[in-house]
Amino acid sequence: MLDTSSEALQVLLVADPGLPSRRAAAIHERLERLLQDAYGVTTTLHTATDTIRLTPESELDLSAVEDLRADYPDVNIVLILTEIPRHTQGDPLIAEVHSDSNLAIVSCPTLGAWSTKRRIIKVLMSSVNKLVPWDPEDTIRRFLLRWSDWSDNEDAQHQSLHAHTITGGPRLVLGMTMANDPWRTVPKLSGALAAASATGAFGIFYSSIWQMSTYLSTTRLLSIGAAAILVMVTWLIINHKLWDEPRRDSLATVVMYYNLSTVLTLLITVLALYAGLVGLILLGGLIVIDPEFMTAQIQQKATVANYLDIAWLSAAMGVVAGGIGASFDSDLDVKRLTHGQRMRQRVYTDNHPDTDDVSQNS
Repeated sequence: MLDTSSEALQVLLVADPGLPSRRAAAIHERLERLLQDAYGVTTTLHTATDTIRLTPESELDLSAVEDLRADYPDVNIVLILTEIPRHTQGDPLIAEVHSDSNLAIVSCPTLGAWSTKRRIIKVLMSSVNKLVPWDPEDTIRRFLLRWSDWSDNEDAQHQSLHAHTITGGPRLVLGMTMANDPWRTVPKLSGALAAASATGAFGIFYSSIWQMSTYLSTTRLLSIGAAAILVMVTWLIINHKLWDEPRRDSLATVVMYYNLSTVLTLLITVLALYAGLVGLILLGGLIVIDPEFMTAQIQQKATVANYLDIAWLSAAMGVVAGGIGASFDSDLDVKRLTHGQRMRQRVYTDNHPDTDDVSQNS
């Protein structure tokens, strides 16, 4: 039970690097103020960024929390905001509370792609409320969870909050995709963009590409672009071995989430790269190709739509012919790209040879 004799509450919020740490920094002041108002005692919120390791059994190494407490000896409660997509009892796990150690763990991806500050605060406030002996004031109850119920486990000191069976899976995949920072991944493919740009630029200078793009229907042009994107995504997955295989049948669902988020992350990344390539070629075409000369070549009046068709087809050609064979700029970029890659870096390997399993009960 939490010691409240000092009539003070000190909370430590530990967040994983990346999206969780950015969310923690954004909510620090508001969460501290809400805790103060809710429990009517002097409240101090400390925030720290650290990576919680996994044991060889792919479970969170909660013993590491004790090392964190040593740096903050006066802390009453430890909150962990992790990027690990947790999954137990057949459903995604949003949060769990260990009353015996005054510890709460919240999985950021399980809150979805739009894990807003408000939603994270709700879960954290609800978790703290399971640990403190005071009841929150009525004015603060609006910040506590109403859309999901806590379930008691066999151990009275352990409570868990699971996502809805139907919506939890899709929300988890979207949350994992957002945690992968697909927009920040695009610059890491600068080599692929350069190769695709060099190849796609040929479309500006070859009238056969102009004629072909003019006579192809919009549906066919869109299909060609989609096919080019899918080919590029497939190449990146195969070339960098980003597809995870479950080592145990019990991990099949979790690995499916990992793979779906990887595919969705790469789709967004390559789509952004493709859009950038279309923009570059379109700009180049408008500068280089004279409208009257294009009119003579395609035998119809040249319009902006014709320039866009040329850019779209040339970008597809560039992605397939130039992008294939290219890769991420460094191995470090690959190791940080997907959850599967990052989870492997968390596992202690000193005493266990099997480090490739993906966490199920972490």
